[in-house]
Amino acid sequence: MKKTGLLLSVLLFASIASLSAQVTVEISTDQDEFLPGEAIPVIARITNRSGETMTFGREKGWLKFAVSAKEGYVAMRQGDVPAENEFTLQSSERANVRLNLAPYFQLDRTGHYKITATVSVPEWKKTFNSDSKDIDIIKGARVWQQEFGVPNAGDPSAEPQVRIYALQEANYLRSHLMLYAQVTDSEGRINSVTPIGPMISFGQPEAKVDKNSNLHILYQNGPRSFNHSVVNTDCQIIKREFYDYTSRPQMVADSSGNISIEGGTRRVTHEDLPAPKAVNDVPPPPAQ
Repeated sequence: MKKTGLLLSVLLFASIASLSAQVTVEISTDQDEFLPGEAIPVIARITNRSGETMTFGREKGWLKFAVSAKEGYVAMRQGDVPAENEFTLQSSERANVRLNLAPYFQLDRTGHYKITATVSVPEWKKTFNSDSKDIDIIKGARVWQQEFGVPNAGDPSAEPQVRIYALQEANYLRSHLMLYAQVTDSEGRINSVTPIGPMISFGQPEAKVDKNSNLHILYQNGPRSFNHSVVNTDCQIIKREFYDYTSRPQMVADSSGNISIEGGTRRVTHEDLPAPKAVNDVPPPPAQ
């Protein structure tokens, strides 16, 4: 009888394990450290192991996330993460759902956080949880800031809104410095943060705001290399280019508020924005 009871227990456990493995969800991120206000792109990898075709995304809220701190603090939810695109998976197929969590959770406190995802299958009245993914919200050091004006879209005749550009340095993974651009409102609330790129410890970034309220940043990112990036009022990088130190590159503003780079030697790379044209796309020289 004891052997029979043990066998039944094992079979029951195997049945439960098989059931719980019908759908799996895993979370991954491209990086593990973020500044407050920085985008937090995550990938939720959904795998169908049910042996039948399944459709996801029909029901609102089929994919939910939770964010909690190691100290017990639960990040305040500011809205449901939208995951409304419907898709179908055959058995043993999987799909990646890419989302940015930052707008939907209040993550302005530095600390260690855990992200978990839950997939709901209404037809089975079941939910499937992911293992937690650890991230850290780290603090940066502000090295420059300047106010700028943004026209009021609702009323062009109204006084422009005041925002603040800032540059921050952060020691990413305690191994190298990263430079970030930040936009806040006049009361210091963070609108957005975006990483500009790695920098060397002794390089002091230069910053200027042009006539269109775009922020130009020039800083040393290698022993003989400089990064020139342009950020718009939404804190999006709209231009990026690199210069070699044949002579020191400098930002120069003309009387109209246009900013250009003088000195150095421009080097085209695959990281340029806008992306460089392929060699075959370059028009032939004019006929002589």
